Amino acid sequence: MTVPLDLASVLPEIIVAGAAMIVLLWDVLVGPRGRLGLAPLAILGVVAASGALVWAGIRPPAFGGMYVRDLATQVLQVIALLAAVIAVVLSLDYLRRFGLERGEYYALLLMAALGAMVMAAARDLIVLFLGLETLSVPLYVLAASRRGNVRSQEAGMKYFLLGAFSTAFFLYGVALLFGATGSTGLAALAQAAAGGLTPLLGAGTALLLIGLAFKAALVPFHAWAPDVYEGAPLPVTAFMAVIAKVGAFAALVRVFPVALAALADQWTVLLGALSIATMVLGNLVALLQRSMKRLLAYSSIAHAGYLLIGVAAGTAEGIWALAFYLVVYLFMTLGAFGVVLLLTRAGEEADQIEEYVGLGARAPWLAGAMAVFMVSLAGLPPTGGFVGKLYLFNAALGAGQTAVALVAALTTVVSVYYYLRIPYLMFVGGRASPLALLRAPAVRLAIIAAVVIVLLLGIFPGPLTEAVQPLAALVRR
Repeated sequence: MTVPLDLASVLPEIIVAGAAMIVLLWDVLVGPRGRLGLAPLAILGVVAASGALVWAGIRPPAFGGMYVRDLATQVLQVIALLAAVIAVVLSLDYLRRFGLERGEYYALLLMAALGAMVMAAARDLIVLFLGLETLSVPLYVLAASRRGNVRSQEAGMKYFLLGAFSTAFFLYGVALLFGATGSTGLAALAQAAAGGLTPLLGAGTALLLIGLAFKAALVPFHAWAPDVYEGAPLPVTAFMAVIAKVGAFAALVRVFPVALAALADQWTVLLGALSIATMVLGNLVALLQRSMKRLLAYSSIAHAGYLLIGVAAGTAEGIWALAFYLVVYLFMTLGAFGVVLLLTRAGEEADQIEEYVGLGARAPWLAGAMAVFMVSLAGLPPTGGFVGKLYLFNAALGAGQTAVALVAALTTVVSVYYYLRIPYLMFVGGRASPLALLRAPAVRLAIIAAVVIVLLLGIFPGPLTEAVQPLAALVRR
């Protein structure tokens, strides 16, 4: 059977892949003198891909139904491209300080974004696997990109080994689902699910979930995250915290509420339990952290639990609430990491929370920005984090998952302590610590933009809500 090609459906992906190759060639052909042009080239590629995204629009499934460009694809790919362009901006000063500005860094960053884009559009398990690996392998290398730093090398090795282990689970799951359905297509999976749960179908789905849960850092598959986040270079940690979740939750939405809707009574209970465990562990362990990167790592784990509420609900409201919160999570997380990037101690990352004492007296605007991000991560008004959590909690209650909503509310209360502790230390904690403040105008601009967006999404959430609500068409429940 001949599979018809529709290159217009993958034009944004082609542009991102092309931009990654151009960046590599530019670095090789021009050499060190041309490295100032690497970041603009990467940003130009992302902008061109965004334009192609708008031009391509909503299209019928392509490549024999394996690839789909629907509204969910558009929204999730926009989030992935936003994460890529902000990560490039956050990386500029850091790479120059540590001598890491090379073409492969930006190429790997673009390829990871490409992997998330492919996962967002996948309508076939093989395509989903290709996207997962395209996302994962560049992140393994980026985590170890500080070649002279032992912690960075350790982070890359841990991430690679555990990631390879989770990939094996994912592939075994694909093999079992192929055995159960006779196809790797999600449409065939939906037809098989309509016939009821079988042992082969159940085992394959469970293994598939393990592979995706690792990438999303869901408990109990989260153990890699704190060490990798702490050891990886700061811009890489920031990018990883967002892009991995975009890809993982895009896949979870395609597989569970869409393809396995007929078995919702079985998997909603399982995903609800995973969500509860992730929220509880992430928030409780974050209380004990003294490292800012580890605190943000456990914060990322906790937010994976909140995001999972939207999938576990299995309803139309849950899907668009997930998309809304993913956008908010993008800006408040990258914004918080941006603040950390501007602070150094003895030329290295200022990673200890105690080092932020008195920062409000030295850099009130920076401390104020960090306060906004912490308030939003805690889910307090008037920020986008409050509105996003409200949508997710309503989705859980609407799906009859009262226990999930109750635990989410209680863990949010717990999170207020460790999030607001940071603004407290900055403004009233006492004598200022001798941290150096970097100029980095591009990073400062990105932080200001993130603050404005986080506040606007809390005060005027309507436009984004209207933009993501059509995602409800993905599910019928």
